[in-house]
Parts: sequence; C-alpha cells; structure tokens
Amino acid sequence: MELNRLEQALHTARALVMADLTAGDVAEAEIVSLVEDAVTHRRWWVEQWPDGVEYLVGLVAQDVQDALLERYGRWPLCPVCDAGDPHALDVEPELGPDPRWVCTKATVMVARVGALSGVLRR
Repeated sequence: MELNRLEQALHTARALVMADLTAGDVAEAEIVSLVEDAVTHRRWWVEQWPDGVEYLVGLVAQDVQDALLERYGRWPLCPVCDAGDPHALDVEPELGPDPRWVCTKATVMVARVGALSGVLRR
C-alpha cells in the first residue's frame, strides 16, 4: 500500500475519533493515549490487509469504544433515548466504509463517526 494513503487514512481516523471524544468532553490525556494505541494497532492491521484501509475509521472508533468500556465505562452515551438505562451508541457497519454512530434500541442513525458535536449532551 502506498505510504501516503495509509498515513492519510490513519490521520483521518484519529481526527474523527478525537472530534467525537472532544464533543463528549472526554478527550483527556489518558483517553488520547487509547486513541494512539488503537491507531498503532490498526496501522499494523492495514499493513497486513491493505484493502481494509477504507474501514479504518470505524475500526478505530470501535477499538477506542472497547478500551473505554474496559477502563471508564460506556461511550458515547445515546442522546436519543431518554427512558431506561443509559446505553452506548454502536458503530455501523461493523466492518465497512462510511461508519455511523447508531442507537440500536431506537434503530436510528445518530451521526457519522466524527460528527457527534451537534448531538451529544454533556
């Protein structure tokens, strides 16, 4: 794979996930480190499977979401559902281009990955 294409895809994935973390007011140093870990892991992954470059944004978002769940709790919380237990949004498609944050309970798309700034409650 062309190095510039890989680097651009990794920078885009990092920037979009950071935008969503910032929108949720959770872009603290420890959490930024989780993003860097996810990007490093996915760099190796896409070097092994170059055709997966278009899936990087969704995969990095999922990796960060999983790491946050293990250490801090669910993220991003669903801004759509007011009743019931708070729950996290999911990334769909799980492995595909153009990833979106969706609420599977209400079956609605909330925002594209990187565009949570207008929809998250703080």
